[in-house]
Amino acid sequence: MAEHNELGKKGEELAVAHLEQNGYLILETNYTFQKAEIDIIAKKNNVLAVIEVKTRTTDVFGLPQEFVTPAKVQLLVKAINEYVEQNNIELDIRFDIISVLKQNKIFVVEHLEDTFFYF
Repeated sequence: MAEHNELGKKGEELAVAHLEQNGYLILETNYTFQKAEIDIIAKKNNVLAVIEVKTRTTDVFGLPQEFVTPAKVQLLVKAINEYVEQNNIELDIRFDIISVLKQNKIFVVEHLEDTFFYF
């Protein structure tokens, strides 16, 4: 596996652990619909959290969360709409980003809630 793929997998594992430690129930990881992939779908209280995980080894070119593009947002919305419909879910939906930044040998995890909205 390529080094960047291993880094991304590590970031997603850390994100899942962070969410579980903070009371989230993980419903899906790497959910795909057509060309879209949602890294994590989790539930806490009456909220369905759609979570994009961005992992980087440096912030020289920007923070990890700055790499979520408008095109990616559109794909996430399309995929979660399908997921909600397939599973008859009636919860509030929130879009989050978990930023994982490797600093030396330490990973810093930051959970950003309500990072974007859709209509």
